Amino acid sequence: MSLMASSPAGALLREWRATRRMSQLDLALEAGVSTRHLSCVETGKSQPSREMIARLAGALTMPLRDLNALLIAAGYAPGYPETALRKPELAQVRGAIDLILKHQEPYPAFLLDRHWDILETNRAAVAMSGFLIGGSAHSNMMLQFFDPDDLRRVVANWEEVAGNLIRHLHDAIAASPFDTKSRELLDKVLQYPGVPSRWRAHEYSAGSPPLLTVKFCKDERHLRFFSTITTFGTAKDVTIEELMIECVFPGDEATAAQCRDLALV
Repeated sequence: MSLMASSPAGALLREWRATRRMSQLDLALEAGVSTRHLSCVETGKSQPSREMIARLAGALTMPLRDLNALLIAAGYAPGYPETALRKPELAQVRGAIDLILKHQEPYPAFLLDRHWDILETNRAAVAMSGFLIGGSAHSNMMLQFFDPDDLRRVVANWEEVAGNLIRHLHDAIAASPFDTKSRELLDKVLQYPGVPSRWRAHEYSAGSPPLLTVKFCKDERHLRFFSTITTFGTAKDVTIEELMIECVFPGDEATAAQCRDLALV
């Protein structure tokens, strides 16, 4: 059996290079290897070492999950663990997450994974959701904002907010093009009524404000929020790399007062 037949690593590399719109010369220069060697790796004539795979993956800005897949395709064991968040090994990470969520009170905060599934919230997030819609039917933030029967119905500037969320989803797919779950999520939100067909393409809005503010309207009360996203730098674990902590802040004093009032309930 030839290397070409026994190892799909070369084909996977070619697919990644195509999605990054890099020529063999571009990738070879970025990774510090010869184009001849890279060509042999892609055709299966040469078996890449673990070090070579790591260099190529770095040049292609591959997430750890995809780097593991490339290592497996080349016949190696995964290079990075994927540890469950509740495992003792991640106790310090858990502590950092809990600290951020707690200190964000009385304003909402969410722990999200790469598919925008809500893994955990603080009490303020639960209270605000209850106030706005009586609680959500979805545990995915994208679905909450796109389902007309969910959070979407109280978002006054929905098209602006949803368009920004769609852009984030397209960006995630571009960063990890073989992530089927992100593509399935994109397809699902695009099927909701009122979603512009142009959002199927990856586009950027011209003339958008420097900071997006989500405007909620509930019983003639108007609330304004903006948010920050925190990620863990230099992650060496797949789970940690894919976590996001969204902290929501009031956009005006009336919104801040409403958050403080809900905290007292």
